[in-house]
Amino acid sequence: MTTDPTGLHLETLAIGYGYDPAQHQGSAKPPLFLTSTFVYPSAQIAKDAHRVFFNGPVDGEPAGAYIYSRLNHPNLDMVEKRLAVIDGAEDCAAFSSGMAALSTTLMTLLRPGDSMVYSRPIYSGTDGLMNGHLTDYGIKPFGITVAVDRANVQAAVDLALKAGPLTVMMIESPANPTGATADIAMIRAIADEVGAKTGFRPIVVVDNTFLGPLLQSPLKHGADLTMTSLTKYCGGHSDLLAGSVSGDAALVRRLKQRRTTFGCHLDPHTSWLMLRSLETLSLRTERSCSNAAAIARFLADHPKVRAVTYLGFLPEGSPARAVYDRQCKGAGSTFSFKIKGGEAEAFRMLDRVRLAKMAVSLGGAETLICHSATTTHYAVPQAQREEVGIDDGTIRISVGLEHIDDLIADLSQALEAV
Repeated sequence: MTTDPTGLHLETLAIGYGYDPAQHQGSAKPPLFLTSTFVYPSAQIAKDAHRVFFNGPVDGEPAGAYIYSRLNHPNLDMVEKRLAVIDGAEDCAAFSSGMAALSTTLMTLLRPGDSMVYSRPIYSGTDGLMNGHLTDYGIKPFGITVAVDRANVQAAVDLALKAGPLTVMMIESPANPTGATADIAMIRAIADEVGAKTGFRPIVVVDNTFLGPLLQSPLKHGADLTMTSLTKYCGGHSDLLAGSVSGDAALVRRLKQRRTTFGCHLDPHTSWLMLRSLETLSLRTERSCSNAAAIARFLADHPKVRAVTYLGFLPEGSPARAVYDRQCKGAGSTFSFKIKGGEAEAFRMLDRVRLAKMAVSLGGAETLICHSATTTHYAVPQAQREEVGIDDGTIRISVGLEHIDDLIADLSQALEAV
């Protein structure tokens, strides 16, 4: 997988990569291209633009002229170049939401009769797509309950191979909302073994939303594609919806072709906002992670809290800790904690919160908090939720950028209601 040839740090690349002021009248910041279509100077250029878009460039020729904003546009181009270099990828495709990225990816890679494996727990939207809509097309999903244990992963793979061609291995690490980790390198090794045995190696897709590109680089550990809900940390202000998939250029090209048909590209204004947001990603990551570490310690010592799933607390010597130390550059700022009691106690605490905002999503400048079982994972059956550690006392918190003393004071007074 290619990386940036300049040798610059990710924090630097996130600020200006993919934009050249000299090409835009010297504007220090990218202009916003609010147009649905583009005018050609000649019929031959129009023909060449369509040939390059649909057939691909030949002999190293440059990308063709822009055609229509559902296919591509300047702001989208800038976002994709910047995200690709941050992810350490050859190319990137940006979408209108994280679910648009996920749906397009799976519906591009899978065919009726195929099987797939996936790590559990997983985002409820992903779970619903795999165990609902995709099964309508004869696709058979098999869950991995401990994705750092080779035997557990192999057992799911064996079941999948018996059911049909194993085409995709879909991993979310860390998992939403429990923080469960998956060993990407080990899973890639198993995929290689499947390929040697069957003649087709499953595509390894990693949802990197919970940590984001600055804290984890799945492609470096063997993933074929890394997917991110840009709505979260990369967007960072709870004011946009977007998603991306980065990886090998040939694979990403397939996604872009399908995206054109589905019409789920990232629009110019949201692309422009994303470029703005990426500039402060490193600073926001540092502050939110620092705040999260302090809040995790506070919660772990609180008498009304029975467990905290913060990644920094993974036991030394455990398989999960070994994977975390190898794969991750930080613990992130979204995690879950379990209060003593169940839904009633959780609701009393949440109704007392004043500073943190009770809402779904994560990665915003503001602290967000919610009751997982009745919000983000409401559509997942109770037995399946509890099997992977999401019980009625589980609360997810996405720690923001507020002053840490104010956040702890707010949580302290809210926990008095438990």
